[in-house]
Amino acid sequence: MNHPGTSILLVTDCNPQSQLFINYIHEQLEETVTALPPEAQAIPEGSTKNIVLLDTNHVTEEAIQQWHNLSLEDETVVLAALNLRDEDHAADLLAAYHLQGVFYRNDSLLLTCKGINRLIEGDLWMSRSLMARLINFYRQQQRNAYRPVCGLTHREMEIIGLLSSGASNTDIADKLFVSEHTVKSHLYNIFKKIKVHNRIQAMNWARQNLATSPAPLKKILKGA
Repeated sequence: MNHPGTSILLVTDCNPQSQLFINYIHEQLEETVTALPPEAQAIPEGSTKNIVLLDTNHVTEEAIQQWHNLSLEDETVVLAALNLRDEDHAADLLAAYHLQGVFYRNDSLLLTCKGINRLIEGDLWMSRSLMARLINFYRQQQRNAYRPVCGLTHREMEIIGLLSSGASNTDIADKLFVSEHTVKSHLYNIFKKIKVHNRIQAMNWARQNLATSPAPLKKILKGA
């Protein structure tokens, strides 16, 4: 089942359990699997496809954002999330990041290997119900494209637009020539106006209301 030029990268905390997981994938798929610590971001030279498995038990939101940004720049990078709690968790991440596959905590090792193999072959790996949720998300987004956006000021629109592109508070402050304290104050007001509690929810709100579709939708709709 070996695919020349393909690398599988497991981004997780390196421990005996993750090593057992790596060994199992290698035995089942006959592919090379490399473990990377959560803070790392390294792509092997010469690979034509890099399946990056992000362990959400150990990888921070900031690190997922960095991998997301890399996947937009490097078409060899295919992102998937491991150890998701449930479909709601998967839907939140899929709406915010460029993920091609999702794996849940209660998935069997055999099912996980099947999903990884599908990613290697160029397919998406997610349930039909999850795809349906993404399509509904996209349709709602289209309906909202020209609606007023909750009374946000021009400056607040600028900030949430930058936030949805993955910018940190420091990045936003530098871009708009304001202090980080000012950015935090604006974000506090934005979160209240759009009724969200954290950055991922705000990013998803922006993508739904500011006409930026979730990454896998084009592929889903193409095959529909």
